[in-house]
Amino acid sequence: MTSLVLGPLLRHVDDTSATIWVETAAAATVTVSAGEHRASAPTFGAHGHHYALVEVTGLAPGSRTAYVVDVDGERVWPAASPEAGEFPPSVIATLEPGKPLRMAFGSCRVSLPHDEAGTAKHGIDALRSYALFMAGITSDASPEDTQRWPDLVLFLGDQVYADETSEAMQEFIEARRGTEQPPGEEIKDYEEYAHLYALAWSEAANRWLLSTLPSAMIFDDHDIRDDWNTSYSWKQEMEQTSWWHERIVGGLAAYWVYQHLGNLSAAERAEDALWQRIATYDGPGELDITTELDELADRADQEPTSYRWSFSRDFDTQARLVVIDSRAARELAPDHRSILDADELAWFDEKMQGGFDHVLVGTSLPLLLAPGLHHAEAWNEAVSQGAWGRLAARVGEKLRQAADMEHWAAFQEGFRSVVDLTLAVAAGERGSAPKTITYLSGDVHHSYVAEAWPDERVESREISTRILQAVCSPIRNPLPPFMQRLTARAARRSAGRFARRLSKAAKVPLTGLDWDMLAGPWYDNNLAILELQPEGMKMWWTAGEVRDGNLNRPVLRRVATVDGLA
Repeated sequence: MTSLVLGPLLRHVDDTSATIWVETAAAATVTVSAGEHRASAPTFGAHGHHYALVEVTGLAPGSRTAYVVDVDGERVWPAASPEAGEFPPSVIATLEPGKPLRMAFGSCRVSLPHDEAGTAKHGIDALRSYALFMAGITSDASPEDTQRWPDLVLFLGDQVYADETSEAMQEFIEARRGTEQPPGEEIKDYEEYAHLYALAWSEAANRWLLSTLPSAMIFDDHDIRDDWNTSYSWKQEMEQTSWWHERIVGGLAAYWVYQHLGNLSAAERAEDALWQRIATYDGPGELDITTELDELADRADQEPTSYRWSFSRDFDTQARLVVIDSRAARELAPDHRSILDADELAWFDEKMQGGFDHVLVGTSLPLLLAPGLHHAEAWNEAVSQGAWGRLAARVGEKLRQAADMEHWAAFQEGFRSVVDLTLAVAAGERGSAPKTITYLSGDVHHSYVAEAWPDERVESREISTRILQAVCSPIRNPLPPFMQRLTARAARRSAGRFARRLSKAAKVPLTGLDWDMLAGPWYDNNLAILELQPEGMKMWWTAGEVRDGNLNRPVLRRVATVDGLA
């Protein structure tokens, strides 16, 4: 019998179809049965691993259908284990046109045991707490949470930590190659990435949640390495090591298989050359895509315009979700920095349109940091590019890397381009203006909501759309206390005014937006929920809480609620 190594993961789901991703122990045929609907797909191989993506079609809109998975005719899901038996059947819940969209989002989740030691170091896993609530194993929650499950969850980066590995991952590395040579305890190649994903997604509660809650994902730096593509000098330094090439190729190749492929609809997969190679293969035996996959990953790193990781989808006229690659598509030339290169910016330009009630933009890095942090990073970029002379530029570049100054604010050219597009949509210049344009982000290990409005450069524009930044970070990886104090101070208006004076001294121009903190910051391990109602948008943040010393059964509690967002 061929067993299931990982999954199933319920990925792209619309009103009539669903895709289910699995990893199996050997080459096989995978069959998904959901009521009277049944679909099969052969596995494809990569680096000795075996995967299948099965699309079930013909489902009824707004339906909830339990499903099972067979591999070569043998039932493998639901799993036959006492731990898995605690959870209800996995279901496919299709979208219902016109139904208010409810979406969970968050970022930054380390995969550690949920015992006393793991909880003391990294707190309670907010995703696992939500899974236990969804499964009915724990019951304490806000009445609003009990009304219905989210329609999908958007993971906004750092789904895995390739550079900060757990003891379990280090044991695997030690048994395989030892840690004496670079990159030591960090991930080296595709094989180690495969084990890293298995550790991240195989805990029983989270595995069940991922099998029954559709998911979309985009990477951030730790999926590859801390500060990935911070600057040209950072990239040069990495490329001069003996291990980086294997790491970046393995990381992007694994990302394509484990994360990116499931983001795509059937129509989008049809435009992907590598997927078409898989979909049209007719034997004999299992197709092995190792060579083509590694070539895609290598080319995507060296020539970012050769492959697009960004994606978008529409939820009728209720919302457009645009998810941006803010890592691999960067322009890093010292005299021309931008988080989005020209090709990626053109794609974003195409997607940023009105005609929707709400426009949601997923970007792992917040477009709008606390003003104090934003203006400090903008100042640093200007200094690093020579605004205060060559010596200051060298110091500025060192500070850029040491202090992680590599958010949108530190790439002012791209930031201003995105702001201009945002204002054009908000002003009704690209179709009817939406009620809100909301940037959904993670990365910074604290959560908040900011609201923006046109600054002196564009204040004459008539805009009724609310422009918002909502951050949910971390799911599980709390900020150290001294950093919590720093970010809390940076959120103060006085810090923003001081940092803006500093950036003005470096000749940083107005960007088109001013903004302030509407709520937060707060520092719990969180999973956020966004809901689009006819009367407006509402968001809330949830966390796990241990009661009566029961670490294995944290209950869900409400951390913060922000509503009245028309």
